[in-house]
Amino acid sequence: MPSVLITGASAGIGLELARVFAAAGYDLILTARDQVRLEKLAADLKPAAVRVIAQDLSLAGAAEEIHRLAPKVDVLVNNAGFGVYGKFADNSLSQELNMIQLNVAALVALTKLYLPGMIAARSGRIMNVASTAAFQPGPLMAIYFATKAFVLSFSEAIANELEGTGVTVTALCPGPTATEFQERGKMQDSGLVKGKKMMTARTVAEAGYQGLMAGKTIVIPGLQNKLMVESLRISPRSVVTKVVRRMQAPK
Repeated sequence: MPSVLITGASAGIGLELARVFAAAGYDLILTARDQVRLEKLAADLKPAAVRVIAQDLSLAGAAEEIHRLAPKVDVLVNNAGFGVYGKFADNSLSQELNMIQLNVAALVALTKLYLPGMIAARSGRIMNVASTAAFQPGPLMAIYFATKAFVLSFSEAIANELEGTGVTVTALCPGPTATEFQERGKMQDSGLVKGKKMMTARTVAEAGYQGLMAGKTIVIPGLQNKLMVESLRISPRSVVTKVVRRMQAPK
């Protein structure tokens, strides 16, 4: 059976991706910080073959430990990540550095570690979970938006480098999605999410899986999100930044 490693698999989009890959017949390697939640998910996914590895990817060396325990996979899904809401000057430095470590450094490390084996096998797929936030500056979530811009740019660049190798790279760019992300980032009062009907994690996961299997470089689930991203391409950055600030402001 082909195998998939999914980070941040204990909740939200990662959990739903685990269910989608299990239904497609994959052996799963699931990682997140919470051992108990991972084991419960593994039990729920039976009869699929599931291995859990509890690791906190915001800590240095965690990516290398995961690779040591699971040195070969057919698909890598870099989903783990979190956001912090509020003005940059007011937010905790340690929390934002942990965010950069998880959203950027760990993603790069896992990609670097697994890519040589995929290239050697001339087969493999990598999904990096970015966001529609990647297409614009994000006042009141400045670091989060910047990390997702990195993920998108990085994914597009290496997708180009890997053409002809048998390995594809897909950046999944969902808009606001109904998960634990908002609670963890303390953004329940943000105008982007408060009172808004958000896409389900299952819908995002299914769109991401289909795009990954089709070899697409960028997947933006939902027509409204696609139209929003297209409008950003033709709008002045100064205007976009002001609009995002208004949308993010507490309601």
